[in-house]
Amino acid sequence: MKNLKWLVYLVLLSVTVGGCKMQNSPQGGNEEILDYASRQIGLQLAEIAKSGKVLNPRTIKKDGTTAYIDREDWTSGFFPGTLWYLYEMNGNEALKEYAVQITESLDSVKFLTWHHDVGFMINCSYGNAFRLTGQQEYKEVLIQAARSLCTRFRPAAGVIQSWDADRGWQATRGWKCPVIIDNMMNLELLFRVTAFTGDSTFYHIAVSHADQTMANHFREDYSSWHVVDYDPETGEVRKKNTAQGYSDESAWARGQAWAVYGYTVCYRETKDPRYLEQAQQVADFILNHPRLPEDLVPYWDFDAPRIPDEPRDASAAAIIASALYELGSYASADKKATYLAKADQIMASLNSPAYRAEAGTNNFFMLKHSVGSIPHGAEIDVPLNYADYYFLEALRRKMNLEN
Repeated sequence: MKNLKWLVYLVLLSVTVGGCKMQNSPQGGNEEILDYASRQIGLQLAEIAKSGKVLNPRTIKKDGTTAYIDREDWTSGFFPGTLWYLYEMNGNEALKEYAVQITESLDSVKFLTWHHDVGFMINCSYGNAFRLTGQQEYKEVLIQAARSLCTRFRPAAGVIQSWDADRGWQATRGWKCPVIIDNMMNLELLFRVTAFTGDSTFYHIAVSHADQTMANHFREDYSSWHVVDYDPETGEVRKKNTAQGYSDESAWARGQAWAVYGYTVCYRETKDPRYLEQAQQVADFILNHPRLPEDLVPYWDFDAPRIPDEPRDASAAAIIASALYELGSYASADKKATYLAKADQIMASLNSPAYRAEAGTNNFFMLKHSVGSIPHGAEIDVPLNYADYYFLEALRRKMNLEN
């Protein structure tokens, strides 16, 4: 941290500014949520400032301490993105100061080519930074990151390969070119860089990936497999599996969330009605599912065997809410009303004590009860930085629609 004055300012931010409007704002109202977020994130930054380091929180470890991550972790873009969203909504310069520091600490990620998550990592951090500051250096990072992502495009299959199949636990699955539904979330970076550069290569890769995913990742009911493995030389589909869901044939909740969000983005960027139809069909699968709880916060997998005694996934709910706010703006009048009402209902649930942590608790993360990967025994019923990111993104979209 730069100096003690900055630390004191953050502490004052968390204790006073964060609570100044709560007495006059209804519980769960937009301003109250924003004040709560300012308080909780302010406390998070004050805790980080004690270390004198630029730290990037992801979750809570089993021993109760905060798990901080390095720049190559796939979730490294979410906390800086959260800071940019909060700065955008409350204008506090202390948030911007740390957002700049932690964003710029990710600079070398633009050269990362060994997995697909560079879109998450760079677009959520540098993408928001460029949108709010206009600094040309940030645009150059986005462009280089898109180039790195494109090295993973496999022309015969028409897809961006998600994971390398010769390293880590992925090497045990017998895959050649695994593509996960999460990869739809990286296409936004390619669309943005198309606009920056005028180079249609990025656009065509994004559209090819979206089309192949639409053809091969979805069942007749519009639920999605998690992993589709391709032959990178012939383009043929070899396997359809899961890595984080209950079974190969189950509907992993966060995977469905990535799908509805990803195709909403594709429609925004292309205006291709096929993508709008796909996004709506996936949304309808989620919202009409008989095992979706009344509060609309899904169990970690729609087919998990012990429902209702299965963990919920607040991260999936936050992603779905954010997607529905945007999807509603493109849908017909009747669907728009449904999608916005459901998004509001999800936000009301996430803002309730059942999911929103009391200020000063939960290691200063906002949402409780998310799930990373139950099959891997990792991050079960814990806060996650991407749950908080999409929670704030959904709040921003809700406020923009209402204003």
